Amino acid sequence: MLFSLASRRAAGFTVNRAVTAATRAYGGSSIHFAKEGQAEVILVGCGAPNRGMGWYHAVQMLEDKCPSASLDYIVEPWFMGAGGDSPAGQDFKAWQDETEAKYGTKFTASLEELPPPEAPRLALISGRTADNPRLLSESIAHGAKCIYLEKPGAPTVAELEAMKNEADAASVEVLMGYNKNVCKYVRKTREFAETVPGSHVTFVSNNAYENTPESLGECFERNAEGMLKNMAIHELALLVSFYDVSVDNIAEVVADKEFSSMQTLKGPSGKEYTDFDKIKFTIKTKTGNEVSVQADRCGGSDSYATVTDKSGEEVFRYYMPDEEDKVHVKELQAKYPTAMPYFFTQDPDYITVKERVAKHTVDGQPAEGIATIQIAIDTLKVAEYLTPILQEQLK
Repeated sequence: MLFSLASRRAAGFTVNRAVTAATRAYGGSSIHFAKEGQAEVILVGCGAPNRGMGWYHAVQMLEDKCPSASLDYIVEPWFMGAGGDSPAGQDFKAWQDETEAKYGTKFTASLEELPPPEAPRLALISGRTADNPRLLSESIAHGAKCIYLEKPGAPTVAELEAMKNEADAASVEVLMGYNKNVCKYVRKTREFAETVPGSHVTFVSNNAYENTPESLGECFERNAEGMLKNMAIHELALLVSFYDVSVDNIAEVVADKEFSSMQTLKGPSGKEYTDFDKIKFTIKTKTGNEVSVQADRCGGSDSYATVTDKSGEEVFRYYMPDEEDKVHVKELQAKYPTAMPYFFTQDPDYITVKERVAKHTVDGQPAEGIATIQIAIDTLKVAEYLTPILQEQLK
């Protein structure tokens, strides 16, 4: 349900201006306060500094890259709980201390510790995929009026559909962190393809993991939902959003066996995981569309898209980052030398999605180009449908 700022305040979000414009007292300390026109953001699931997507979301908001978002609370159950004594937990504690001192942001181990909202509350959920159903329920129970849910949203379609039903019943809107839906390279590629009769588009996504059993095993375990529900889910969302791809509309899917690779590797726990370390496939739909996806865990740090003509000759390629954005990427690499490289190539798009969702939380206007939870459900259905088919083709 779309609330205006005025109606939300009438529903109990009245700001007490007796408190200073930028801070409020909570738990004996003064913390950042959402100002006029800002959503009160709770980051749920921060992850490790320099590695967790939640951490990078936090950095962008703390540095005021999203004008409509005020990061008031960070909820981190693992590193403020059982994982606190690990090396990554120690890194998190050091970053927590620095962030509390510099910005006054309040850290908690549980949403139960949060006070009632004093401005339109946006919960940005960036935890482990398996935890998302519970975290969404808790966010709704603790006053979130809008939820930004990181991909893929839930481990299964059934869970994601149940989450949508719960949010609908509470009149809470759920929008998804499918940032590639708003990327420059996607827009330019689609625009160019429309000028080429019989064109074929391929979306390419790369990560920069080391091509070793140890590195890929850690990746497989940390992203146990699998590549199509994790790394390549962004590309599947593009297919669902722009190419009319759905389980019911898929006529054929063919894996590129020469490019693709599937491995069974041990993760840090010793448990074995089977997943694609790289995959390429082409989908044909019953309505006549044809589009390809290529994803490589060890392919580098860029993403790009290509357009080929009827003869199969490549006539267009656009990279993310492009030449203009590479300057910005180098600046971020110098600032955060140990962070995941893909954070920097997608930095402007992460900002765009968060800003549009935060602004929507405040003023109720449509969040242009942002995927809904229904798009996420349809995308996850496609991922679940494709995974066994592609696995069988690669045996």
